[in-house]
Amino acid sequence: MVRPFVRYLTRICICLVLVTAASGCVRVRAHERENLAKRAMTNDRDPGEARFGQHERGSREGADGGTGEPGGGCGCN
Repeated sequence: MVRPFVRYLTRICICLVLVTAASGCVRVRAHERENLAKRAMTNDRDPGEARFGQHERGSREGADGGTGEPGGGCGCN
């Protein structure tokens, strides 16, 4: 008697997980993208400062992280 109930409960849990996972995909239309491109939606409040910090780390340490910025360890570029 317990086995059918466990199978039923397992199937219900799997269905709930699938429905929840499928509902996370959303298509954003072109006229709705303007709201997502606002400055308040970015994590970086000062992009110039972030670029400078990235350049500084890349040129001083030589450990850029694959962003495509040339650099050595001397800081002369």
